[in-house]
Amino acid sequence: MSGWIIGVDVGGTFTDFAARNAESGERFVHKRPSTPADPSRAILEGLVELQAIAGIEGDRIERLAHGTTVATNALLQRKGPEVGLVTTRGFRDLVEIGRQVRPLIYDLQADAPPPLVRREHRFEIRERIGPSGEVVEPLADSDIEDLIDRLRATGAIRSLAVCLLFSFVNPEHEARIAARIREALPDLFVSASSAVQPEFREYERFSTTLINAFLQPEVSRYMDRLRAAIGRIAPRAKLGIFQSSGGLMSVERAAGFPVRTALSGPAAGAVGAAAAGAKSGIGDIVTLDMGGTSTDVCLIRNGRTARVNVREIAGFRIRLPMVDIHTVGAGGGSIARIAPDGLMKVGPESAGAVPGPACYGQGGTEATVSDANVVLGRLPTSLAGGGLTLDRGRAEAAVARIAERLGISTIRAALGIVGIVNSNMTRAIRAVSTEKGHDPRDFTLMPFGGAGGLHAVEVAASLGIRRIIVPTAPGILCAEGLIEAELQEDFVITRRAALDGPLGEIRDALGEISRLADRWIADEAADAGNPRKIVTLDMRYIGQNYELPVTIGEAAGAPVLPEIEDLKERFFEEHLRSYGHVDRDARIEIMNVRLKAVADLTRADGTPAVGGGRPGPASHHDVWFDAEAPVRTAVYERSALAAGTALAGPAIVTQLDATTVVPPGTRVTVDDALNLLLESDHG
Repeated sequence: MSGWIIGVDVGGTFTDFAARNAESGERFVHKRPSTPADPSRAILEGLVELQAIAGIEGDRIERLAHGTTVATNALLQRKGPEVGLVTTRGFRDLVEIGRQVRPLIYDLQADAPPPLVRREHRFEIRERIGPSGEVVEPLADSDIEDLIDRLRATGAIRSLAVCLLFSFVNPEHEARIAARIREALPDLFVSASSAVQPEFREYERFSTTLINAFLQPEVSRYMDRLRAAIGRIAPRAKLGIFQSSGGLMSVERAAGFPVRTALSGPAAGAVGAAAAGAKSGIGDIVTLDMGGTSTDVCLIRNGRTARVNVREIAGFRIRLPMVDIHTVGAGGGSIARIAPDGLMKVGPESAGAVPGPACYGQGGTEATVSDANVVLGRLPTSLAGGGLTLDRGRAEAAVARIAERLGISTIRAALGIVGIVNSNMTRAIRAVSTEKGHDPRDFTLMPFGGAGGLHAVEVAASLGIRRIIVPTAPGILCAEGLIEAELQEDFVITRRAALDGPLGEIRDALGEISRLADRWIADEAADAGNPRKIVTLDMRYIGQNYELPVTIGEAAGAPVLPEIEDLKERFFEEHLRSYGHVDRDARIEIMNVRLKAVADLTRADGTPAVGGGRPGPASHHDVWFDAEAPVRTAVYERSALAAGTALAGPAIVTQLDATTVVPPGTRVTVDDALNLLLESDHG
């Protein structure tokens, strides 16, 4: 009896499900409204509905992979418990001082967000570890007991971050403090920086650990509820949680390190995009994940998503490996307005799901991107499957108010709204491509999300991208990505060594980090296949402030450090691509040794059912592609487009979860994987 793999992605408006039979590749998808007060409720109700639709018995579900927004929403809303901080004497204000960087460089009135921990809940303790791991000032047991008494006296703290200087070199003091507090105060959550992210740069390490402590009570409760409920519905299912770095981890590790889930949902979309591209033999992709409120973009090279090791979320700095996703406030619900300078702006404010765009007929009155697309005829008022009927009259009235203030026609105002949001998304793509040394013309654009296909051709033209690939189910690609995900764990050891000196410490660190990975593979990935290790060195010129990650190889066994000249050449190549120049005579140093351990999980090809027969237009209507005149345009239902189908624009392709606009001068081909390949004469 074949088993099922299910991916569940929780969004702000909808919770998406993708189910795939591990043996036959049979697929089912499902959507239901999210339940923000308790995201697990939508998961459980939707899972029961999916079982009924697909006829899936609970004991046939082998794995459930979950992308969660619980951590993200908690940070955005600052919704969490009272947190405490224990640090080396004299450093309790470090989390507030930060890097002394203003959030808006030209706005002297804008303040950085206050730290997650109040000053009266930051506790100092006498101890000091030196930069080489030596004990400068011993830690006394009596001081730990005094700290415990002070924690008891507050009565309010529910979670604690322990962040001592140089604990990433020598974690002994942190380990003693954390162990004794857990023993004395078992109801208190404790996060130690040497466990969360043992890496140099104290502010980033402190901030990351503090965020982990802030999230731990809420996320742990959520994981416990979800695990128990899934156990009742699908007793054999292994529950995996998607992390920001692009892989799955166990629910136990997610509860202990919730900071790793801060970008869980968008990262799953990037992984799904890489998998969809691979089915069409396309490895170099720029993603365009456009939803109702925002757009996420990511660069994929040779089938691998780009990653970064530090970024800010909701104004808080996190130093952890994460998929490099750039987000801009450009979505279908983004509101158009006239700014004080008399110019039209679009976003980042959004109409959201409630009241939503005016065309939804749910009380919204302000013009949005979706309203502009309805006015232009690009978003049909009756979508495939009849799931939603849009109100063209309300959309025209909303856009007309903008047009009247600008003194232009309603059509020109709608074209302006679309043009502005396209420009916003174009800038976001340049941030992950051109600004990082990549030519976007060398990549294929992949639009997904509910609205990506409406804007893809125009965005591609502005970047000079000539090819677009639209996956089979754009609206649920994040859930599909969860099915494709690998089991993954990241490790880091800070070791500083110049390349013109002995590298014994680097080799020792490489051996140590490899053994950590072996232990994780034995404990967490014993049932997975093809375990392997990908090693990266953080390198820089001596005197530089930040490092470049240089991948040195992938191995199933113990990784080997390349020769020094090889390391230099790899660094020069990365530096030239990133900054446009190299200095071959300057000294180079290594700062961190990183290792990503991955193992493959069972998955099926999941090829969708092939459409039948020669497709014909389901309808025709007028669409405005410019301000001159509307063009009579054929509307096709995607389910009728079989492999090998070729169409020429103008056309509109509709499906249950998305709409794709094909302007004049653009050709569409359906490939063997049933992905839509668009090629344009523009650009």
